[in-house]
Amino acid sequence: MPHPVRFPRVPPGLLLITLLVSAPIAVHAQDAPDKAPAAMAENSIVKVFSTIRAPDLTKPWTKQAAREVTGSGIVIEGQRILTNAHVVLYASQVQIQANQAGDKISATVETLAPGIDLAVLKLDDASFFDTHPALPRASALPQIKDPVLVYGFPTGGASLSITKGIVSRLEFASYNFPVFGLRVQIDTAINPGNSGGPALVGDKMIGLAFSHLTNTQNIGYIIPCEEIELFLKDIADGHYDGKPGIFDEFQSLENPALRAYLKLDKNVKGLVVRAPYSNDPAYPLRQWDVVTKIGDTPIDDQGMIKFGDYPPIRFTYLAQKIASGGTVPLTVLRGGKEIPVALPVEARYHKLIPFLQGAYPSYFIYGPLVFSPATEDYLALLTGNATNGASTSTVLSILGSPLVTRRGAKQAFDGEELVLIPSPFFPHRLAKGYVAPGTMIVRRVNGIPIKNLLHLVEVLRNATDEFIVIEFATRSAETMVFPRAEMVAATEEILTDNGVRTQGSPDALGVWNAKPAK
Repeated sequence: MPHPVRFPRVPPGLLLITLLVSAPIAVHAQDAPDKAPAAMAENSIVKVFSTIRAPDLTKPWTKQAAREVTGSGIVIEGQRILTNAHVVLYASQVQIQANQAGDKISATVETLAPGIDLAVLKLDDASFFDTHPALPRASALPQIKDPVLVYGFPTGGASLSITKGIVSRLEFASYNFPVFGLRVQIDTAINPGNSGGPALVGDKMIGLAFSHLTNTQNIGYIIPCEEIELFLKDIADGHYDGKPGIFDEFQSLENPALRAYLKLDKNVKGLVVRAPYSNDPAYPLRQWDVVTKIGDTPIDDQGMIKFGDYPPIRFTYLAQKIASGGTVPLTVLRGGKEIPVALPVEARYHKLIPFLQGAYPSYFIYGPLVFSPATEDYLALLTGNATNGASTSTVLSILGSPLVTRRGAKQAFDGEELVLIPSPFFPHRLAKGYVAPGTMIVRRVNGIPIKNLLHLVEVLRNATDEFIVIEFATRSAETMVFPRAEMVAATEEILTDNGVRTQGSPDALGVWNAKPAK
């Protein structure tokens, strides 16, 4: 099944992307917009140049070679540039260039929100905005079949490109897990480099181009202004908190046997709570609760609610509209009685194997071993390879690796991580006779179950035994025994021989260099 693709392409392991380049659709004279809106858009749009230094996921102590990528952006109020997060993700240098201008202006990333794929840039030279005003944004969502123009700098040329189509769909969909948001589908050609460019209906911007669907013709997506306004309101205090989300698991009420089992009247509509997000006794939802309303809005048996003149939309859409004080009001049917509850909502999903979201991975080197938390970015890279004709994910599944068996799971406790060995041994005699433990998850060190990377560093720091015994959470994995004093002594030599500047990331070194608790 095809998936949305964001541009420009990020290396494997960060975002899984397939580039599909199609010719831009020409805007014919008789179809051209009024000159005033077109001129305003052309004066407000910029080309974004980024020098990307992404992490090397198999060598977390370093970064990949620099790459040059381009995208688009648009001037907004407050002397800022709005673009897509993936255009400037891991950027060590950012520059912008106005349409039909020669000079590039240095910029810095002020706010980055990979979840909703938005970013704000500030320019070193604010005088740019004296002649390049903000493009007005629409206050309402576009209607289905509205004609739309997309502006940007896609692959295939250096000058501004304008493509034309119509709005074909509005839906509440996943951006980058766990973030969901409104998404506008258009049939306008969107290609690499279009990302961050404005889409206009009439003389107003209705959103930013950010992706298209692979293996299809002219199915593109834009982030609508409603989502942009939520983002800008969030960062008004200088900090991005994220969107409130509902992470409980639900199922529909369409099956007659299920309705009979729950003893529901035929007029009852809503969704069944299959698995509450939390098992805390104080959590307001229970398994088999039937959620009938969000706020004052009824929910149907497929979890949809009425959405103005548009087709029904997923009920979780309202969470971002009516959340207050960290909760959303729901009505649930439990034991034949309707009960109002205040459901906690938060931006963070406590996922065991998270996405890096623009961060660099933590790591710690101990003797010939390097340890790092497992991430979805690493898994995406890992499962893109093959081993002896079988996919890596299949091999990991056969071996019972938590990278497969617990992928997608919540943390069992706050702060839980899977501590991974992401790469082979550094060359050293201490590793003699052992099979390279790359991709293995550490279960115990000297009999102590490992909670996360910093806990592992603490256990190694506090160890006084003659040997360090490492057990792995994978069938058929060797248990490795190392002489503790030699491991500590060899580490500096190994770092020097392999050109590694520091033994660990700052958080890991903070624990390693701290005094053991008495």
